[in-house]
Amino acid sequence: VHGVMTGVRDREQRYRLNRMDIATPDGQPVRWALNMLHGADLHDQVRGTTLSLSVLNAAAAEGLPVFFYGSSSQTLAKLVAAVEERVPGIEVAGTEQSKFRTADPAERAEIAARIVASGARIVFVGLGCPRQEQFLFAFRDLLPMPALGVGAAFDYLAGTLPEPPERMRRMGLEWLWRLKLEPRRLWRRYLLLNPAYLTLMTLQLARAWRPDPQGDVPRETPVSV
Repeated sequence: VHGVMTGVRDREQRYRLNRMDIATPDGQPVRWALNMLHGADLHDQVRGTTLSLSVLNAAAAEGLPVFFYGSSSQTLAKLVAAVEERVPGIEVAGTEQSKFRTADPAERAEIAARIVASGARIVFVGLGCPRQEQFLFAFRDLLPMPALGVGAAFDYLAGTLPEPPERMRRMGLEWLWRLKLEPRRLWRRYLLLNPAYLTLMTLQLARAWRPDPQGDVPRETPVSV
């Protein structure tokens, strides 16, 4: 829901989101909306953690080295250890922590060069929304390999963020679990954006509102890395 609403509120972010090669419904309310509005017949959400493990297992089977970009050095160390334990045969080509600031085109080129030099064939980006979508869009011509934005999957896989109970997830209440864990950081996101999302979904169901998918071409500005 947060990812969708960033695209509703920011036309440049909308442009980025709608030009990704693949977008998955990481969140039950998004899956429900896709089924109701578009007859998508999706049987489950696609959590960033689930997607990451599926791709990691496929990468291990194919012998494709992976790279993790984002989060902190402490989380990355725990992430690599957890992934190597859960995915036999996986080859981690490298990691690089987030700078938690913006970078100009020259520094972005340096970051991309380090990723390419590692020999990685798949890049996982865990910067959170909307930073990771901005990163992926800015790096799309700098990285010759697929790059996936996987949200909080780094923290979940590393064990620094407890997994939500299965029942809460099925009921679409994973946001409530996150709010309980990080109330000061996330209260504004969920308590303001969730009602707005439900309102717009209701208006779209009633054919009283129709979203404009185009957005605006992003300006060349420093990107969060």
